[in-house]
Amino acid sequence: MEGIRERIPTPNCCHFPMGLRDTACARNILVQTPDSESPQSRRASGSAVSDYDYLDLDKMSLYSEADSGYGSYGGFASAPTTPCQKSPNGLGGRGDTCGCFSLAGEGRPALRHVRHGAALLCRDARGCESSPSEGGPVCWEPEGARCHLPSVPMKTSLQQSSQLSQALNGLSDRAKEAKEFLVQLRNMVQQIQENSVEFEACLVAQCDALIDALNRRKAQLLSRVNKEHEHKLKVVRDQISHCTVKLRQTTGLMEYCLEVIKENDPSGFLQISDALIRRVHLTEDQWGKGTLTPRMTTDFDLNLDNGPLLQSIHQLDFVQMKVSSPVPAPPILQLEECCTHNNSATLSWKQPPLSTVQVEGYILELDDGNGGQFREVYVGKETMCTVDGLHFNSTYSARVKAFNKTGVSPYSKTLVLQTSEVAWFSFDPASAHADIIFSNDNLTVTCNSYDDRVVLGKTGFSKGLHYWELSIDRYDNHPDPAFGVARIDVLKDAMLGKDDKAWAMYVDNNRSWFMHNNSHTNRTEGGITKGATVGVLLDLTRRTLTFSINEDQQGPVAFENLEGLFFPAVSLNRNVQVTLHTGLPVPEFYASRSAMQ
Repeated sequence: MEGIRERIPTPNCCHFPMGLRDTACARNILVQTPDSESPQSRRASGSAVSDYDYLDLDKMSLYSEADSGYGSYGGFASAPTTPCQKSPNGLGGRGDTCGCFSLAGEGRPALRHVRHGAALLCRDARGCESSPSEGGPVCWEPEGARCHLPSVPMKTSLQQSSQLSQALNGLSDRAKEAKEFLVQLRNMVQQIQENSVEFEACLVAQCDALIDALNRRKAQLLSRVNKEHEHKLKVVRDQISHCTVKLRQTTGLMEYCLEVIKENDPSGFLQISDALIRRVHLTEDQWGKGTLTPRMTTDFDLNLDNGPLLQSIHQLDFVQMKVSSPVPAPPILQLEECCTHNNSATLSWKQPPLSTVQVEGYILELDDGNGGQFREVYVGKETMCTVDGLHFNSTYSARVKAFNKTGVSPYSKTLVLQTSEVAWFSFDPASAHADIIFSNDNLTVTCNSYDDRVVLGKTGFSKGLHYWELSIDRYDNHPDPAFGVARIDVLKDAMLGKDDKAWAMYVDNNRSWFMHNNSHTNRTEGGITKGATVGVLLDLTRRTLTFSINEDQQGPVAFENLEGLFFPAVSLNRNVQVTLHTGLPVPEFYASRSAMQ
């Protein structure tokens, strides 16, 4: 005993075992037996050494309380021992140490196998050593405690396997998700390609639509240029014709005067000289009042305003779609502020009091006054709009809707509006010739020129039955004023009816004629004097124009097949003054004739 109490010089004396990870060592464990029953005594008694069920023992090691190289297992105190064998690789456990266990739960120390030279010794926690060849433990007191380190608990292989399995399961889920994500990305590549082709086609279609719209507008503008071209040519040709006629008349007057001067009849010359002198002065005055000034310039006073369009083209870009806000609520028409006057309608609306949705603008729509389709008449931010140029004696339906970037609201309730049955209007200074003189709130007109000048009414008509009268306030030297209707671009410095833009009756103190495009028709007896009344009846339902003098029809129906927009018109010179009367009922002669038809 004293011979062995020297310290074993091996670096493995303080090395802790790795549990039962080496199954070859775990199945060959030398177990410490009680002192009274050593392995030698058992061999001497001839008792057979029973082999353990190594598989069951392996299971016991898996259920150890602490896999630290030693432990206790109750119920196996008298289990037989078996020598500790080397593992197949020549080592006991990890390094030169093999774990040994005491199967008695009575506080017996666990043994450890330590290789010392060629012998495998078992060492318990107290420093007792035994050699497998000797079969008995030898106890010794260690010189220091540094070789007997405390045991470190270690996890069992089942726990490690369970944790590894859980980690593998989580990693497997991530791998599966990664595979699905890769499939999704590959599908996105295909979808991006398809969407790109579709978006390019849509963009090309939108740009082509813009180009088509620009081409259509180009054709419309070219049409206007052609109309302006034809108009200029016609005006110049008419002036050429007019000037040629006047020049022929002037030349004839001059030749006649020269012949009279050459006559040797002084008494006859004295009888006509005053008249000839007045005629010559009048003709000279006619030449001196703008007759020798071109009525039309050669320049085209048209300037294409393409700045906004070019700016819009430069600003044309994609809009990043954002989360949309709600569409606005339907606007509310304010009935107390909606009204009609003559052939105009004023409408007012507002947003519902509790609405908080932002509104960018409104769209006002009216039908055609005959129950037809609605059309847009206003688009903007204002909440009040006046619509002019409606038909008289017509019923219109109006509605309004709001819009923002998200979309358009539903329509408001429909409002029904009735325009005036008869027209109230005055003469229009803005479109009249500069020689026209206005008075009496633009209801009375005259002229400061000996030549005929044209003035129009403020209101145009394209539908319905309309009647107005003109009273003759002054009528000197038997002039021939003309009354009728005309287009807005009628000639203002010639008698009404000289061009194709007017339909008129001109009348003197004895008779009247109808005239359109310088064509005179239907001479009718009966003229005008101071205090007379000339009536004009425009029936656009029957598309006719009829005249009357002092409430009696003058001649037959003057013109038929009238269509379009017509303005009341008058041409006069300085010898005539007339006053306009509107809002009148249809005269009896026409009402009775309509009743018979």
